[in-house]
Amino acid sequence: MEIIQPPATAKLPPEMFTGDAWADVIHRGEDPSRVRMNMVRFAPGARTAWHSHGLGQTLWIVEGIALVQSRGGDIVEARPGDVIVTPAGEVHWHGAAPDRFMAHIALWEGDDVDWLEHVGDAEYTGPRRPARTS
Repeated sequence: MEIIQPPATAKLPPEMFTGDAWADVIHRGEDPSRVRMNMVRFAPGARTAWHSHGLGQTLWIVEGIALVQSRGGDIVEARPGDVIVTPAGEVHWHGAAPDRFMAHIALWEGDDVDWLEHVGDAEYTGPRRPARTS
């Protein structure tokens, strides 16, 4: 067993995020592992730019209200306990609702992330549907 000292919390760059978001690295696999896991915290209204992961991404919502959208799909409102899976290459964004902080654990493999344009305010404030129906 090894107890590691994780790096300091990092503010995420404005080239990839609108608003204030911070990440804590939980795990960054060393060769041959490619697993990455971060706790990411978003201020109200903060969100990622559109992006995709070469091998997909899994988000576990742990606090607040998350908004998640795949290109061409509905904005989905997710709550603590919800798990969102985006398959390899699916263009999407995720972030906090306008009036709530949000935290999720993000799990993905490798550094193959394709960052695209920012999500505009009109896109971000579009209609949304709940992740759960009950």
